[in-house]
Amino acid sequence: MTRQPEPKTKKAQLTRKAGADVATISHKLGWLPHTSRAALSGLRKAGFEIAAEKAEAGKPLNYRITAQPADAT
Repeated sequence: MTRQPEPKTKKAQLTRKAGADVATISHKLGWLPHTSRAALSGLRKAGFEIAAEKAEAGKPLNYRITAQPADAT
């Protein structure tokens, strides 16, 4: 089985089917939490649909890109 290379862009790194919480996104991208939240807001403004799901009480929200704008590349 061949392994696919890591995505190059930050936006591509955020597209996981299971989603991720802010702490995971911050760690993966090397950003502070407020920067990660701002990036999610920027994606929303760009037309991406971001789902925020809470799995259990006491657990952080999981953010997931559910749809991309038609003109996204």
